Amino acid sequence: MPRPEKSEYAVYRGDEFICLGTARECATYLDVKISTIRYLSSPAYSKRIEERQESKNPLIAIKVDDE
Repeated sequence: MPRPEKSEYAVYRGDEFICLGTARECATYLDVKISTIRYLSSPAYSKRIEERQESKNPLIAIKVDDE
C-alpha cells in the first residue's frame, strides 16, 4: 500500500534552496527515487553527514509541517 503524499519536503544543498514539494515532486526534480528524499530527511542521514566532515555542502531534505 503506497504512503499518502501529504508531507512536503524542502531540499537544500548546504544553504542553497533547491526545491519544495512532496517526496514525489522533489524526487522527480532531482531525478532520484522517492525513498532517497525520505532518507535525506531521516535522523540516520543527519548523523551520517555529521560524522563525515569532508562534505561541506551536503544535500539535505527537511520535512515541512503544516501546523
